[in-house]
Amino acid sequence: MERLRRLPAWFKMQRASGENYSRVKRLVENNHLHTICTSGNCPNIGECWNAGTATFMILGDICTRACKFCNTKTGKPLPPDPNEPQRLAKAIKTLKLRHCVITSVDRDDLPDGGSSFWAEVIHSVKRINPGTTIETLIPDFDGNPENIQKIIDEGPDVISHNIETVRRLTPIIRTKAKYDRSLTVIKYISQMGKTAKSGFMLGLGEKEDEIYETIDDLFHAGCRILTLGQYLKPSPAHIDVAEYISPDRFNEYRESALEKGFDFVESNPLVRSSFHAEKHVRSG
Repeated sequence: MERLRRLPAWFKMQRASGENYSRVKRLVENNHLHTICTSGNCPNIGECWNAGTATFMILGDICTRACKFCNTKTGKPLPPDPNEPQRLAKAIKTLKLRHCVITSVDRDDLPDGGSSFWAEVIHSVKRINPGTTIETLIPDFDGNPENIQKIIDEGPDVISHNIETVRRLTPIIRTKAKYDRSLTVIKYISQMGKTAKSGFMLGLGEKEDEIYETIDDLFHAGCRILTLGQYLKPSPAHIDVAEYISPDRFNEYRESALEKGFDFVESNPLVRSSFHAEKHVRSG
């Protein structure tokens, strides 16, 4: 429908330009790094890059999964770059970041899902940037606790894994991932004493009771930092937006989650999982 193709009036995004934006862009390109900001068509890239922050994406920019909401390329990834951990760590130092967010594509082609490489990246970032706090936004690693433990052992401050959508819609929009497996990953992170974070999108056709059920499921799994944002169709090939959720409704979900006991909740149409992440590390 035509009205669903037009963004509502409450969508106001900062233009992707400016001196700091150009500086971050050059740094990313010159160091052959990838960011979810560009690969995921994030609407906050202007604000975040102008603030001198970015969410770095390791293990390449080609994902082995083809989720219907995600704009990251799908296909056969290249082998991991052994120089990437060092390049990323030095880039973070150049940016003088107090907090950084690291994520990755899914690497189902690798025996351990890329978890050993993840551990090497975190280790390098901490060694070169001892004063920088770290959030890791990890894949599900097929729910393998040994692979998740490799991340935990390196001591990031926040470990995030997004559940992405409600239970009913998971088989429709996520490739290979399972709702209960994501809950298991979050529960394991929490049980190991780490700050667990997750998030999901609204506007994919979920019902009101399903939203609250997902919030409940995440809380009972040990998630204490929650992000809720509006799904935006990144290309004609992706799943359609079913509904644009108003900021007032997002605020209702935020208040409900805080009353339930979450430590921190970001809930707004433009919120993405790493938006204002520097605040989240302080809430853990």
